[in-house]
Amino acid sequence: MSWLASFFLLLSILILTGCTTYPLLSTQGEKVPHDYLIGPGDTLDIIVWRNPEISMSIPVRPDGKITTPLVEDLPASGKTSTQLARDIEVTLSKYLQQPVVTVVITGFVGPFSEQIRVIGEAANPQSLPYREHMSLMDVLIAVGGITDFADGNRARIIRTIDGKQQQFRVRLNDLIRDGDITANVPVYQGDVLVIPESFF
Repeated sequence: MSWLASFFLLLSILILTGCTTYPLLSTQGEKVPHDYLIGPGDTLDIIVWRNPEISMSIPVRPDGKITTPLVEDLPASGKTSTQLARDIEVTLSKYLQQPVVTVVITGFVGPFSEQIRVIGEAANPQSLPYREHMSLMDVLIAVGGITDFADGNRARIIRTIDGKQQQFRVRLNDLIRDGDITANVPVYQGDVLVIPESFF
């Protein structure tokens, strides 16, 4: 008899936690200006005008720094390519007269704070680099859709707005299985898509 009481208690908890509702994420999201920021794992082409011997292609290290000839352990993560080029020019000015540097990003990963994370019942949960005008459909294509066990219409996006985390409901089943394009909402830098498992 006690196992039956425990079962009903557990079922009640699951139902109550499963009934938590979040506001539906709108397709009319505000436009967020976006300049690409360099992150660990990015590949950079550093071109120093009239100095091919110190121009090269390098990766950004896991600690977010780069090292090139005459430039050691310079922080790169979280900067735009223009900001990094100016920083390199300041360092090189100790050795060269008026250096002119261009930084071209050729391999894109981005800082962790800007990546889109997909967890739960995705076919291939992972972190994705953010791209301008990225939508929920783009994210689902990148992770291979959802599993047969996913409760797509209970999925939610966790988004940081003005320094506070907020959660919004998204309708993955409606988008994927019913082709309801109104469920294709924009995603932003740092969003976390949580896809829960269905209870039944």
